[in-house]
Amino acid sequence: MPAFSEANLSELILIPGETTLDQLEQVWREGLAVRLADSARDGIARSAAAIAAAADGEAPVYGVNTGFGKLASIKIAAGDTATLQRNLILSHCCGVGEPVEPETVRLIMALKLLSLGRGASGVRPEVIQLIEDMLARGVLPVIPSQGSVGASGDLAPLAHMAAAMLGEGRATHDGREMAAGDALAAAGLKPIVLAAKEGLALINGTQVSTAFALAGLWQAFRAARNALVASAISTDAIMGSTAPFFDEIHQLRGHPGQILAARVIRELMAGSEIRESHRVGDSRVQDPYCIRCQPQVTGACIDILTQAARTLQIEANAATDNPLVLTGEGAIVSGGNFHAEPVAFAADQIALAIAEIGAISQRRIALMVDPALSHDLPPFLTPDPGLNSGLMIAEVTSAALMSENKHLANPCSTDSTPTSANQEDHVSMAAHGARRLGRMNANLAHIIGIELLCASAGVEFRAPLKTSAALAAVIARLRADVPALGQDRYMAPDLAAAAELVRSDALAQALPGDLLAEVRP
Repeated sequence: MPAFSEANLSELILIPGETTLDQLEQVWREGLAVRLADSARDGIARSAAAIAAAADGEAPVYGVNTGFGKLASIKIAAGDTATLQRNLILSHCCGVGEPVEPETVRLIMALKLLSLGRGASGVRPEVIQLIEDMLARGVLPVIPSQGSVGASGDLAPLAHMAAAMLGEGRATHDGREMAAGDALAAAGLKPIVLAAKEGLALINGTQVSTAFALAGLWQAFRAARNALVASAISTDAIMGSTAPFFDEIHQLRGHPGQILAARVIRELMAGSEIRESHRVGDSRVQDPYCIRCQPQVTGACIDILTQAARTLQIEANAATDNPLVLTGEGAIVSGGNFHAEPVAFAADQIALAIAEIGAISQRRIALMVDPALSHDLPPFLTPDPGLNSGLMIAEVTSAALMSENKHLANPCSTDSTPTSANQEDHVSMAAHGARRLGRMNANLAHIIGIELLCASAGVEFRAPLKTSAALAAVIARLRADVPALGQDRYMAPDLAAAAELVRSDALAQALPGDLLAEVRP
């Protein structure tokens, strides 16, 4: 077994309680191996010793020498401790649905390490080591994405993670799926035999809900960055006014996201010949809200994404299983940290932001394709309307996706249903509340991609006037993948390519400097 050191550049050292969202995003995007800082080891060992002592004692301690849930009153003999934990894992492997994406599985495992690393879960160092080694050697459990109600932990999906550690179920090794025991063997690892409370520590917790929510958060922030770029191009395309973006307007209100959004749009449009051409003599007094109120809407979305990020950073560093070893009190106490209500609220906030970014983007698309509103742009942004439909149905697609996202944005946190014979009688629904964010972000990337296609066409129709140098660089990057639309053509690949440019952040990266540096968690 190789020794891993803090100097190993292929792994990330995480400090439980102090890990940042930037570090976790690296794990998610770059597939880095993860190891807990050495400073966490003493607390892990002390809590494991406390559990071992309780397992040898006569006093009933939930999950250590008792059954689970409604069966907590049943005392378990000391000789049956290992069987109890194994049975717990296997019986809870009831997940269904599509497998969780590999990058999110890695994040789930990293989050579980952070939770166990707080030194309150009572697992032995061997459990920590196996998770670290699985990440380092490319062994990822196959985790079905559905089955958690977001309370008493993400029980079913986390059980599939734990089962792979036992050599049960399915896993991948270097991307190839196989029996979990075979995957461990291929990586030179051995299944673990769980000691007292370890199975419960592995499946109690909010790591699946939190991983889904974090993935949704990072994708939503990337969409917000691209939405600001798209909206600036749209403003030039319809020859909109930049007066509503004056800093003093937004300082008078005071919301930081609004102030930031207005500044970004101003900086993106600085030096535009199109803007300068209609400062004087423009008969329009005010632009529609989708242009004039961009900072107020997108800025508010940035603010609630930032609030959700704060919640999720706390949750990512939290001990969320049950019972917890309170070494300061010298006690093992049942509580409810596994209830994912904070994550459910954060997921609902992210969903609202995704829906609203898409809603105002879609209205800008509608504005640009409508000759009655677009300030002399050709109908549906085609040079030969009538014979050609141009971007007519691309706008319809954006409307469909916007509507779908508005439906998906309905809150999940307000739903609850009793489970486990009414022992677990209020649940958060955080897991599917967070999982839906992936679908919403995919829709949003297409909406913003369509706006970029429309806005770029609109700016090109303003020639010989030029947009700003910053926005011209973005349009040039778009055109490298999606040529300008002349005569009608098969459009689906164009929409897919534009959406991928949003998802990959390639357009934002085409900007000179980093005008979007502050639009991040």
